[in-house]
Amino acid sequence: MAQSVIGGVTWTGLPGVLRAQELPLDRIGLVSLLVLPWALKFLWAPRVEQFRLPDGGRDRSVPIVLLGVAVVVAALVSVGLIGPFPVLPVLCVLMIASFATATVDIACDGYAVAALEGTHYGLGNAAQVGGAYLGAAIGGGVFLVIVDRAGWSIGVWSMALAIAVLCIPFAWVARARQAVPRPHHPSLKAAFKRPEVRKGLLIAALYVVAQKTAMGMFGPYFLDAGYDLAQLGILGGAGGLTLGFLGAVSGGFAVRRFGTRAVLIGAVILQSGLLALVALSAGDAVLPAAAVAPLAMVASAAVMAFGFVALYGQFMRWSDPRQGGVDFTLFQCADAAVSMVSGVAAGFIAEHFGYGIFFALACTVSLAAVPFIARIAAQKGPSHV
Repeated sequence: MAQSVIGGVTWTGLPGVLRAQELPLDRIGLVSLLVLPWALKFLWAPRVEQFRLPDGGRDRSVPIVLLGVAVVVAALVSVGLIGPFPVLPVLCVLMIASFATATVDIACDGYAVAALEGTHYGLGNAAQVGGAYLGAAIGGGVFLVIVDRAGWSIGVWSMALAIAVLCIPFAWVARARQAVPRPHHPSLKAAFKRPEVRKGLLIAALYVVAQKTAMGMFGPYFLDAGYDLAQLGILGGAGGLTLGFLGAVSGGFAVRRFGTRAVLIGAVILQSGLLALVALSAGDAVLPAAAVAPLAMVASAAVMAFGFVALYGQFMRWSDPRQGGVDFTLFQCADAAVSMVSGVAAGFIAEHFGYGIFFALACTVSLAAVPFIARIAAQKGPSHV
């Protein structure tokens, strides 16, 4: 939850604030560059894992998390002082926060892979993804309501306080109690030797293209349909707290009942249907945009949560618990890299060709990815054991 608050502020809150100030969509698309640390964190993931899991020492997940959270809180305090404009200094400070959050995520994911080893991963990832959506609802929903009512500074500082408070339970539960021998040396070389990792990188790229290409444009589309920032915040928060969370929980049960492959394919098809619906409503061409925009906002959150429980559960199965932070980070880096490129492209296409063409193109790309995802998810590979 704490990690996702900053994601909600970055991906939903900031684009909404900028659009409310009539910033062009192609400029708003530049916010996607804040994903860069998440695309590159595989470069320092081995070092983080080596420090987190010393041979013969205690797990250091908690110190890494606390240090990273301190940096994020300091960055948000600074952003609150700067204000939403000028945009460049805000993006620079948020880039620092993004680096810190990405580093914290290496430790958290490595801890989760080991903690959930031997389980079905479905319900564990339902808790993880559900928590992420709750955090995103705070960062993307509650944040916008506070900004609309009390101003930018109070909104950002409230998020800094929320992040600091939300990290306390992890610091308590994950504290190491004893030293453990760990002869394995975490490395990228060990990761790339495993076929599961190579397969996971490919399916991550395909799935993100299918599910996330249009994510950054839902907020601006909602505002351009005639709604305001407070309504965007309330709907985003309500969608994350209800349908998004329920999507994650139902995704966990669906994985256990129907398997990862069926859930992945089903989520992509559902998302494609939503994108088609939005495309038909662009400019009130066939359907009224004011009616479709709120439906698309909340339903998309549920569908993404439903599918990502299955995807991240598969990533954990393909990760070696001896270096879970490295393997899982590689999968997330593929996710982040594709998200960044598609987010910038989305802003450019929507600004210059219109929402109708953009959402229709996103729908087509999503459907085209289905057979490839089905084929890769069906493949079997050797375990790390």
